[in-house]
Amino acid sequence: MVFITESLIRKRAEHNEGELTTLEEVSLHQQDIEKIEYLDKWCRELRILYLQSNLISKIENVSRLKKLEYINLALNNIEYIENLSGCESLNKLDLTLNFIGTLSCVENLRDNMHLADLYLTGNPCADHEGYRDYVIATLPQLQKLDGVEITKTDRILALQKYDKISKRIEELDKQYAEKRKNQVNEYARTKPERDADENFWERQSEYTPESRIESHETMKKKREHESTETKPEPKPVRQYIGDDGRPLNCNEPKVDFKMYESDDDRYVILDVSVFRHMDTSLVDVDVQPTYIRITIKGKVLQLALPEEVNTTLSVAERSKTTGHLVIKMPKIHIKNSNISIETKSQKENKTEDKKPSTTSTYLELGKDPSSTVDYTQIVKQNKKNAKLKAKTISPKERENSVDFVDDPDVPPLI
Repeated sequence: MVFITESLIRKRAEHNEGELTTLEEVSLHQQDIEKIEYLDKWCRELRILYLQSNLISKIENVSRLKKLEYINLALNNIEYIENLSGCESLNKLDLTLNFIGTLSCVENLRDNMHLADLYLTGNPCADHEGYRDYVIATLPQLQKLDGVEITKTDRILALQKYDKISKRIEELDKQYAEKRKNQVNEYARTKPERDADENFWERQSEYTPESRIESHETMKKKREHESTETKPEPKPVRQYIGDDGRPLNCNEPKVDFKMYESDDDRYVILDVSVFRHMDTSLVDVDVQPTYIRITIKGKVLQLALPEEVNTTLSVAERSKTTGHLVIKMPKIHIKNSNISIETKSQKENKTEDKKPSTTSTYLELGKDPSSTVDYTQIVKQNKKNAKLKAKTISPKERENSVDFVDDPDVPPLI
């Protein structure tokens, strides 16, 4: 038995970023669900609900969904229409191929004033004499029944026949109730025999909710048995490097490309016709010295290069107009040319060599002074120091004030 869980609804609500409180539409079809629950508590804003192709036997726990406009319950085990009066906004109800045999239960939809479209095709009640006229007369708000538009003439004729049809429908409902009771008793009586019978698909049985559940369980066991017996063969792993260590060419995305050399014979250029409107984030480029690998939406385009290239100086650009991807890869060895491509480290070494060397103007032990000391610089430095000394001015002595009296008895200031 499959239950409606919070994780299941969040998984089905990816279009709403997994939010349940603001969820307006959810699809829970073909999940083998047997009971409707929690939706009226977790998803109060629901407008559209898909529950077709499950094993639901009762309509319940949806009466609080005031904004619900459409509910699809086709291909389930529902036998009675109920618990929908609280769905004030309900506009369309699909109960195709269920087991509703009591036609008078459509009266429970009278409170759904906005109900305009109803599907009961494939239910036992659709075989009742006067079925269409009875439903049209019972639900005056309907505009379509089983996909057929209801005209004013249809409604007038149905109302004229209602008194006579309603009595006949009441009798047919009682007959079906008795028939259904016998089906349940017969199923309970023959269940042990059916469980022991291995020829399930060869014996005949009535189409009932019980037989549908039994068929589903039998199919489920068969699939489980087959899955344990026959394990799927592992997919072969694609080889991108040969046994001899050389890269192999492959074009999994099946895109057009063109590889050529530049006019000055310094670069290897690869032009790939990437899909114009595809996001660049879905493209990954890996340049190796002897081959290039481009991954496009998980599929690999790998090509062996005619010459060894410099991976650090390779550049990849994409055209904004055509969407083409162009990779420009400089060659390591350039033929018939004295031009060489310098790496960053080589350039740094050259700049260091160009820096002016500074010689020490001081004497060092164990060395010839003539090789380390530049005497001309010493002379220039001495002349410079002498000029600086000549320019230094001694501070002037402060003059005495007018009222100054030189008294010899006063000791001098220290």
